Amino acid sequence: MARSMLSHNLDSINQDGTISPVEGEEPRLDEPGHAALAIGEFYRATGEPELDGKDLIDLAARCITQQVFRDPPQENGLAYAALALLSFGPSKERNPVWERLVDETRERLDKLLLNRSDYDNHWQTFNIAKAVCRFSLGLSKKDETGRLIERFLDRIDQTSSNGYFDDVDEGIGGYYSLYGVMSFVFIRQSLQLHSNPGLRERKLPSLRTYAQKYIKILPDLVREDGLGWSFSKSSGAYGQMHLISLLLQGFRDGWVPEDRQQKYFDLLRRLFYYFYVTFLDQEHGYLIVRDEERTALAGHTTRLSNFDGARYLSQWARLSQDIKAPTGAPADPFKSGCRFVIFDKSNKKEQGLLLYRNVDSGLQIQMPLVSCGAKPTADCLPFPHSPGVFDWPNNTYLPIMIPELTFRGEQFIPAFYGKRCTTGLGFKRSFYFRYEQPDLINTNEKIANDIGSCKVSWTFANNKITSEFIYTVKNQITMDRFRYMLAIGSPHSKHRVDSSPMLGQEGLRCQVLKDDFQGTWKETDVVTNDPTYRTNYGNLHYLQTLERDHPLIMRPGQTYRLSVSFDPDIIAVGETE
Repeated sequence: MARSMLSHNLDSINQDGTISPVEGEEPRLDEPGHAALAIGEFYRATGEPELDGKDLIDLAARCITQQVFRDPPQENGLAYAALALLSFGPSKERNPVWERLVDETRERLDKLLLNRSDYDNHWQTFNIAKAVCRFSLGLSKKDETGRLIERFLDRIDQTSSNGYFDDVDEGIGGYYSLYGVMSFVFIRQSLQLHSNPGLRERKLPSLRTYAQKYIKILPDLVREDGLGWSFSKSSGAYGQMHLISLLLQGFRDGWVPEDRQQKYFDLLRRLFYYFYVTFLDQEHGYLIVRDEERTALAGHTTRLSNFDGARYLSQWARLSQDIKAPTGAPADPFKSGCRFVIFDKSNKKEQGLLLYRNVDSGLQIQMPLVSCGAKPTADCLPFPHSPGVFDWPNNTYLPIMIPELTFRGEQFIPAFYGKRCTTGLGFKRSFYFRYEQPDLINTNEKIANDIGSCKVSWTFANNKITSEFIYTVKNQITMDRFRYMLAIGSPHSKHRVDSSPMLGQEGLRCQVLKDDFQGTWKETDVVTNDPTYRTNYGNLHYLQTLERDHPLIMRPGQTYRLSVSFDPDIIAVGETE
């Protein structure tokens, strides 16, 4: 598959090392670095210097040269280019790509790798990759890799009470996204290319402590059909690829608990099958992240995703040779349950991820209570994420399944943070998840401490979900507008897994139990042909809006309640065939 994917995309590498985009897309400045690393990983896995008659050594050298002379410099692309160079050999004297680089390129690369930068977010992993390359190629006698890894891990402790990676951005803080998984995968890959195996062995225990936290949530996170990380802006194909890489690295390094290897191997198989069926065009052999039915993060161009896919497939092929499939009893079946994974708990905020599964109906959700980095999109909002059942538009903001109140021209939603987050067992074996917001927060993640507060409660009983939002205000204030939305979508008509859940004829079976805002359902908005409203996995068809478009004077001492229940009619994709 990696061979096929590369074959389809090598033609996009121009004579000067730039990458031609597919029609309708804009190229990214770091694409040459991604292309170079894909070629480097393929070379590591196969040892072949040619593919389809094309000189891979020459193509890698062209891409690295182009990346090195990009203006302004792209640290992310440079880090990928640096690892690409190391993929062809850890020594300058025996590295065929280094031999092809002209002196001007070598000097420029040396200078760029020496540049000191410091980041609080996942870009710090690019500094680690640069340090690995600088030392391993002998461009520097001082190895900064260990110090940079320690700084990276120290910052995790500073921003998360539970050791999860905050991809620090604007806003309230606590942008816990898929980039946490990507960061550990990228650092581990960098260490594998380090010329000093002793340093690698010294740093692995520290990395294991943090990376294992992500590995441990996978049994509750991965859906039965193999869907992986499905919230945060960068999910979709990458929500499968990063998790597969983390698991394969975990198996190789002994980070997967021995007594649960069968379970994790089953998860790995499911994750790969979902990736293979959903995002790969098997007939032609390339990765599809956007078409007339689905889309992806704007920055995830088709070229970038295909080169990353080829890199990962080559990496998986290599890692698979080091891993023995566990023998013994089959994996435990999935169990129904509910848990809240705490990412951070402090006086300022509590954040985490609610995971709920009901085995009988096939309903499984991921509900994040995290920051969006002050750039709100529905991908990160705290409602039940379950593609095919509870859908949302990718990379677009809409208040899906949560109330949006407008005061003084600003929109406030019960998202991004909570206080007193609790989960437990309710009546008749139901589960509940509750949190409070002592102060309302707007969509730009600015807290307003003079308006009021909100209490949120979600109840899960088998297939039925009930949500309740209770507002109180501190002083009399006029609410300009109230809005609450539902998005109805479907899995991809062609690229989908037969066992994936989807809505049957009766849909979400939504009931408004109590609405003190006195909203009315607007006419259903049909968005089947609107490219703005697509998901990572399939198309959106309808947007339904409950709205009050005229002012409401809210008074202190009074509670304002919105309570909505859902009992989705869930069938498997295969049942519609």
